[in-house]
Amino acid sequence: MTLQPILPWWLMAILVTASAVFLGWRLAVASRGPAGSRQRREWLFRSAMVLLLLAAALRPGVPGGSSQAATADVNVFFVVDTSSSIVAEDYGSGSPRLDGVRRDIMAVAGELAGARFSLLTFDSSAVVRMPLTTDTTALDTAVAILQPQVTAFSKGSSVTAAGKLLTERLRAARDSHPERPRLVYYLGDGEQTSAAAPEAIKPDGGLVNGGAVLGYGTPEGGRMKENTGQRSGTDGGYIQDRTTGSGRDALSVIDEGRLQWIADQLGIPYVHRSAGDAVAPMMQAADPGELQRAPEGSGPDGRTEFYWILAFGAFLLGLREAFLLLLHWRRLPRASVVPDDAQKAAVRHAEEARK
Repeated sequence: MTLQPILPWWLMAILVTASAVFLGWRLAVASRGPAGSRQRREWLFRSAMVLLLLAAALRPGVPGGSSQAATADVNVFFVVDTSSSIVAEDYGSGSPRLDGVRRDIMAVAGELAGARFSLLTFDSSAVVRMPLTTDTTALDTAVAILQPQVTAFSKGSSVTAAGKLLTERLRAARDSHPERPRLVYYLGDGEQTSAAAPEAIKPDGGLVNGGAVLGYGTPEGGRMKENTGQRSGTDGGYIQDRTTGSGRDALSVIDEGRLQWIADQLGIPYVHRSAGDAVAPMMQAADPGELQRAPEGSGPDGRTEFYWILAFGAFLLGLREAFLLLLHWRRLPRASVVPDDAQKAAVRHAEEARK
């Protein structure tokens, strides 16, 4: 059991001492009165109410559980695949996968309010789009303007192209603020279009404290619009399948096996995401509550608090006291509104004087 009072300890000590002295004095006076037993009982109820309020102000609790305040000491890294396949139209009713990526990034940011966020993207190369910041408006803007790689520049991409950059950013975050846990959210479809096999992501032990690999797409696949690099509305048609010479639109298919492989390397769970999926399953799989135990001995610990139980007890006693006060008020004699003889005589004298 630990205590986290809402006021400094010295002030709490004064309040507790003053309250105990006053209540003890009132109980002693009530016991000596003519209605000692009844008065003592009433002051016992009042004393219990005050003591419950003081106990609630001490905020008792036990270690464990999750704490919203702890998210303010978390660094979150979003790693987003921006290769051409991210706009494959098999998310929901023919929407591009990038729509789901945008929605889920902001949903995670909403669940981890107060954390620091960074955005990394990768296609043929990896780039830091936004360094760590608590500015969710900047994150929203950076996510809103995400676009796939210009199709003409695409030469194939690796699903682990951001591995080295991510490791560097994680190390820098650990070195500057070792007390802050680090989450990684990898968002992609797992499609490897580079001729070379993907390199393993091997972050140092303890660099990744939580997060999730989020997968987008379907086994049936989806067509991809070309990105010409021009303004919206001037893009070309769909990317063509040039491997067979059939002249058909190319299809991008999710590779969940590779996404699971990435998740295993990072030590975080894999979660497939579809349109309309709730936020809670994604966050539960990512298990942000586990951050309260990493790193050990630093940062604000998660606590299960019991102050609300004490406050609720004081509230019930307060309702009882208010009810008794109302009954007492209703029993008070009403002031007479009938004038006495002197007032009647004064009224008559005034009336005669006006005649």
